[in-house]
Amino acid sequence: MMDYGKIMCRRVQDIQPSGIRKYFDMLQGMEGGISLGIGEPDFVTPWHIRDAGIYSLEKGFTKYTPNAGLSDLRQAIARYLERRFGLGYAPIGQILVTVGGSEGLDLTFRCLLEPGDEVIVPSPSFVCYGPLVSMLHSVPVMVETKAENDFRLTADELRAAITPRTKVLVLPFPNNPTGGVMGRADLEALAEVLRGTDIMVVTDEIYAELTYGQRHVSMAAIPDMYERTVVVNGFSKAYSMTGWRLGYVCGPKPLIAAMTKLHQYAIMSAPTTSQYAAIEALDHGDGDIEAMRDEYDGRRRFLVDGFRSLGLPCFEPLGAFYTFPCIKSTGLTSEQFCDRFLAEQRVAVIPGSAFGPGGEGYVRANYAASMHDLDEVLKRLERFLKSLH
Repeated sequence: MMDYGKIMCRRVQDIQPSGIRKYFDMLQGMEGGISLGIGEPDFVTPWHIRDAGIYSLEKGFTKYTPNAGLSDLRQAIARYLERRFGLGYAPIGQILVTVGGSEGLDLTFRCLLEPGDEVIVPSPSFVCYGPLVSMLHSVPVMVETKAENDFRLTADELRAAITPRTKVLVLPFPNNPTGGVMGRADLEALAEVLRGTDIMVVTDEIYAELTYGQRHVSMAAIPDMYERTVVVNGFSKAYSMTGWRLGYVCGPKPLIAAMTKLHQYAIMSAPTTSQYAAIEALDHGDGDIEAMRDEYDGRRRFLVDGFRSLGLPCFEPLGAFYTFPCIKSTGLTSEQFCDRFLAEQRVAVIPGSAFGPGGEGYVRANYAASMHDLDEVLKRLERFLKSLH
């Protein structure tokens, strides 16, 4: 009999499964269950975007595209980034279309890191950064952000984490799971620490369009940071296109050339149908973004107020579509809280501990759900909290 424990890569075996999917899987088949766990918009992709994808199929546009992506799409991305965030990237040489933002992150790390290099990752943050770095025999250095700092990375925290082996800083803002954002002044303070070093910045901007009360600012727009910054973005969150699996990376030409080379061998090109739909999204989807963001904003305020009224302190998220209430007063760990809340009230939320240091004592609950479901969740939460006393 084959001993797969000996055959398979030890580094892969040592990586723990995502703490997010566990609760999604447990909820399946549970009658009356409500999930605030998976980070996915509850909107259907706007019709005009779907129609563009359908039309491309009807026209027979089913062949491979150029490795870097359709020229028209890369031009649309360049126009969009200039229009929305004041970023200037050339369609040829500085933009690579990827299979979701996830491929973009993986390619970026693979083209930057050598074994032993250190990558600073603010935490709590999305679950993928550490495993992707570890698979390259590099070292994720988790820096705990704090609620009293609105879950922002401070200049002092960054400075303290830098060593001679530091190669990359990941900036996952707007942040999943906290909803924290970094304003221009925050980024300028980090930039002052980075000047004079060779540290690259990988800024994950998948939630850039989902901010409340302020516009997103990219590290690439900060003076002296453009040449050392890689911008990773995609279509999943802003346009509710999660299943279309399309993203993009923008950065210095030498790095994008290296990433395109790996992309050629591993992927060939991103899905053709998705690329045609994405052109429509970028050129005519600003109104869709505004409408969905306005809806999220109302849900955000409703859920935050609800948690606070039930005695759970809750940081006000200014980006993404997650709340991060503190559950320390219950006496339960994050995982105990989520396990019992699901078993007893059929509501799935995610333990803050799944997102790294600083997450224990919190849970992530997304508000990409209907107001009816959010109202029902708060009713069930009230019953659950009363049962603990």
